[in-house]
Amino acid sequence: MNELFLKIINMSISASWLILAVLILRLVLKKAPKWVNVLLWGIVAVRLICPLSFESALSLIPSSETIPLDIEMAAKPTIDSGVPAINSVVNPVLSSFAPPQHVLTSANPLQIWIPILNIIWLIDVGALLLYTAVSYWRLCRKVDTAVRYKGNIFQSENVSSPFVLGIIKPRIYLPFNMNGQDLEHVVAHEQAHIRRKDHWWKPLGFLLLTIHWFNPLMWLAYVLLCRDIEFACDEKVIKELGNEQRADYTQALVVCSVNRRMISCLGFIGSILSCGWLMFCCVVTLSLPAMKKSSRNLAMSREPIICKHLLPVV
Repeated sequence: MNELFLKIINMSISASWLILAVLILRLVLKKAPKWVNVLLWGIVAVRLICPLSFESALSLIPSSETIPLDIEMAAKPTIDSGVPAINSVVNPVLSSFAPPQHVLTSANPLQIWIPILNIIWLIDVGALLLYTAVSYWRLCRKVDTAVRYKGNIFQSENVSSPFVLGIIKPRIYLPFNMNGQDLEHVVAHEQAHIRRKDHWWKPLGFLLLTIHWFNPLMWLAYVLLCRDIEFACDEKVIKELGNEQRADYTQALVVCSVNRRMISCLGFIGSILSCGWLMFCCVVTLSLPAMKKSSRNLAMSREPIICKHLLPVV
């Protein structure tokens, strides 16, 4: 189990380099189609899923295995980050934990710390999964009295904002106070999410976040992924609209934002690593940026805006 824990950390470190690269590329590719940003996050996801790594001179990842899997048994524990400056700072600290060579009975403190950190990691993963299950169950109970509007579209008095629920057979849930053209624009937005399989990608992203909760960059990546998914969805919808319809689309999403409900996911405070690093997670909001602000941006730049796609954590 300790080896799996160290493997997860190495995969998270490798993905962190890719996240930094994606953050830079998002700035460079500002005028590119929004789906390109989503594709870039997909590359990060592949690195987080695939345990294999291929080293290359052109690779963005300096080292495929920063922390040796047998570091707790090493007489002189060291890391290989692929960045000499980092190694020169971290390795002397790690070496100070090694017992003196003449003391044969002393155990490497990492043999104590790594199992403890492994347990903390498992507890937090379990807590996030439990939070997810409870949130999904509560949301299902909330919409169990919803009335079918047409097809896979339902309306409920317990819903304040539109969202998609379900992975295999996704349903669109709308508030009862939405009608007319506003309703049609919002439905078009949510149906675009389903066609793009966003109800698959967001849960997958959250699952990876659950596993790598100790990495602050993962929280940032997930928030930006959700944002980029929304922009890509708006871009897809707005291509089919004329200028007047774009204004109506903007107004419809402003209406959605009036009673917007924020969904927060509790971040967990990590533990202190044996080398003195503090691994932590902060409380982050998984919902999207304010609808009104996005609407104003669209009105000024004709860019697609976001209608909150409140996908349950599944």
